[in-house]
Amino acid sequence: MRPWIILSLSLLALSSCHSKKDYEAVFKDPILYCNTVYRLNNVVMGNNFTPMVASRNYLYANVAAYEVMAAGQPSQFTSLAGQLHGLSTIPKPTESDINFEFAALLSFCKLGEAVTFPAGSMSEFVDSLKRLATDHGMPDEVFQHSISYSDSVSAAIMAWSKKDEYSQTRSAPKYTVLDSPGRWVPTPPAYSSAAEPHWNQIREVVIDSVNQFLPIDPFPFNVSDSTSAYYREVRKIERTVDSLSPEQTFIADFWDDNPFKLNVSGHVMFGTKKFSPGGHWMSIVGIGAVKAHADFATTVCAYAKTSIAIFDAFIQCWNIKYKYNTARPETVITKYFNPDWEPHLQTPPFPEYTCGHCYISASAAEALTSVFGDNLAYSDTSEMDFGIRPRNYNSFRHAAEETARSRFYGGIHFEHSTEVSQKMGKKIGELIVSRLKMEK
Repeated sequence: MRPWIILSLSLLALSSCHSKKDYEAVFKDPILYCNTVYRLNNVVMGNNFTPMVASRNYLYANVAAYEVMAAGQPSQFTSLAGQLHGLSTIPKPTESDINFEFAALLSFCKLGEAVTFPAGSMSEFVDSLKRLATDHGMPDEVFQHSISYSDSVSAAIMAWSKKDEYSQTRSAPKYTVLDSPGRWVPTPPAYSSAAEPHWNQIREVVIDSVNQFLPIDPFPFNVSDSTSAYYREVRKIERTVDSLSPEQTFIADFWDDNPFKLNVSGHVMFGTKKFSPGGHWMSIVGIGAVKAHADFATTVCAYAKTSIAIFDAFIQCWNIKYKYNTARPETVITKYFNPDWEPHLQTPPFPEYTCGHCYISASAAEALTSVFGDNLAYSDTSEMDFGIRPRNYNSFRHAAEETARSRFYGGIHFEHSTEVSQKMGKKIGELIVSRLKMEK
């Protein structure tokens, strides 16, 4: 259990103490917000959402919370209304005695569950927040006005979310698998169908279109000419995975972030879960906020900006994936070179070029750097929940660079793809940072 989780749970435990009327101090603690995001992260993980769908939950939840805080501190933060595609207006507070931190937490929870989950997924946690407020002396008027304002902002963000084409993509035509040389086909052990082939139809929030940043074409498929770039890429990843060092293995495992791994042992099959790539970066935001001693509003801002960067990066990357539909290393190597070869990590169910984790990590790193700076060294404890020891980084960009190497070491992305994807994700992050006016 990570440090801020322990501290936040201790805050919730204080709800049994009725002598103090310190609700303002309690709700100004940014650790409480970090723990709320952590709670949503676990609910997302438990529901087996794909990384792309998970990014949608993080986006709307964090933007809702940010809009509440921007309304509460207009001299420090600017509303995203008019800055994000389709988000035109946000209700202004009509009461002067709102606790904006409490309202922001409630809005986060409401949007976090409502955009995808069945109702009630966060209800127990919401009840604990309300008890925390009343047990620490929040006056009834403040309590009710905070809930009312939270509801009005939540309704506006929910209405905005319903126009992002998500529901339409649920009934879009299924992906057609064509088993031709160099083209993506399902991979073992689950042989799952292609995930979210229509995600490029989702509304972007900052970038102008899915074609705004286009990478170079992938290397042409060629496994017969040993001098071709594609051939060299295939043999390089094959050799690398077959001789991974302990450090390379650790890097691959640390950034695996497979939300659902199917384990097969003889006739026994079972699944294990981890945070998705976006969920891992949500955790890093909390770690960075604690390390930077950020206040509540700045912490919310960091989460919102990072979730926006991740969301747009996924859309742009998925457009490229299903434009080229390239085969995974596992497919090519087992068919043409070594039928017994296996990647170190389990291959996810979508085309190889480009790399989603590389995209969103580079984009997220730019967002975080814009809030906390490029020299914030930290220990990433995110994977301790899954039995993986912490890993130290000099900066968010340092972590993003390692993420790119991890997908190559894992045997699921060619090295060329990771390099291109990191550059593209960085461009998206830079654009988002340059366009969004959040902190005044």
